[in-house]
Amino acid sequence: MSSNEQVQVQPQTPSFAMLRTLGGIAMLSGLLVVLVFQYTQPIIEENKRIAIEKAVSQVIPGVVSKKDFLLSAEGLFPADGDKTATGEKIYAAYDDKGELKGIALEAAATGYQDVIRILYGYNQDCQCVTGIKILKMAETPGLGDKIAFDPDFLKNFEALDARLNTQKSGLENAIVTVKHGTKREQWEIDSISGATISSKAIGRMINQSGERMFPLIIKHLDALRTGQKG
Repeated sequence: MSSNEQVQVQPQTPSFAMLRTLGGIAMLSGLLVVLVFQYTQPIIEENKRIAIEKAVSQVIPGVVSKKDFLLSAEGLFPADGDKTATGEKIYAAYDDKGELKGIALEAAATGYQDVIRILYGYNQDCQCVTGIKILKMAETPGLGDKIAFDPDFLKNFEALDARLNTQKSGLENAIVTVKHGTKREQWEIDSISGATISSKAIGRMINQSGERMFPLIIKHLDALRTGQKG
């Protein structure tokens, strides 16, 4: 190598400077995520509230107003009351005279593709399910998603038998989904041909929810009728 030749040396970036830059980017990204969450969370909650209100009017005929409660074995509490209260959220629906028309509840179970979440109505007088509304699903278009709009399937829930057994805390008859065309009892759900898994998920979630929640609803029925804590 001659004395005139120069060796090209690549400048090196100090490790601390690189870490400082990466740390700054990470902090900025985290801050942006928090800011976006804080901005969008109220919008998401408001959209959910509107969706629930519309769904309640679909699963409970004649509803004019509703009150939100938390219901558990510990009691019935207003959803916007004691922050330490726990339980499942239910929606008590009332007509224009302030009389209790029914209770709307959320339920979920795994379908063919993903978790299916519904809102369904329960009438305390007939002890029956009065309708369902799909809140979330990712079922196969044209097959599993028929649970949301197939008229014959939705007829299952116009007066689905959910009577309680007076000798035990639970349903008199388990709510089950049966093979399409074989429904014989009022507590059975006639499945959709080609969408058996999705249909069974609906029956399973209502049965599990009803076993747990319907006895509690009847127990606190007087308080729900008046819209008070029980």
